[in-house]
Amino acid sequence: MQTEDSARVVGRFFQALQYLKEQKIIRGVQTFTREHDINRRNLYLLQKDHTRDIFQVAWLTYLIRDYNVSAIWLLTGRGDIISDKRKSGAQRADK
Repeated sequence: MQTEDSARVVGRFFQALQYLKEQKIIRGVQTFTREHDINRRNLYLLQKDHTRDIFQVAWLTYLIRDYNVSAIWLLTGRGDIISDKRKSGAQRADK
């Protein structure tokens, strides 16, 4: 079982996915899971219960590297969800 702090990070992970979907940067969770070879069923289980012990830290790196999500925001909840506002509507960052 994860700590409360870890569960908050997982919550922000899902907030970031929702934001990317709303901004039409990704079509949905399936897009993210397919592009990063993640078991979609596990992701949905984790979404329902953030304390499950199936979260992979690498998933955060995909958001940071590929979609310009702020690492500081993901880990602490401080600042903006996108690290550079000028890129928020832009295409994905290069892999």
